Amino acid sequence: MGIDIKIPIGLMFTIFGLLLTAYGFFTRLDDALYKPSLGININLWSGIGMLVLGILMLALAMISKKSKP
Repeated sequence: MGIDIKIPIGLMFTIFGLLLTAYGFFTRLDDALYKPSLGININLWSGIGMLVLGILMLALAMISKKSKP
């Protein structure tokens, strides 16, 4: 098959992960913003998780593309 769904999913998660990580990083000192989440910077941590998932999906897509003849 010619369609590989890992590339668009990896790009989407990477872009959203970068945005969330940047937002969480720049708002890390705002205690009132993170008070409802028990002081946990959920934007930063979920952004890092999405970024890792996106990079992993892109890496898997590149590896599977190289292994095909």
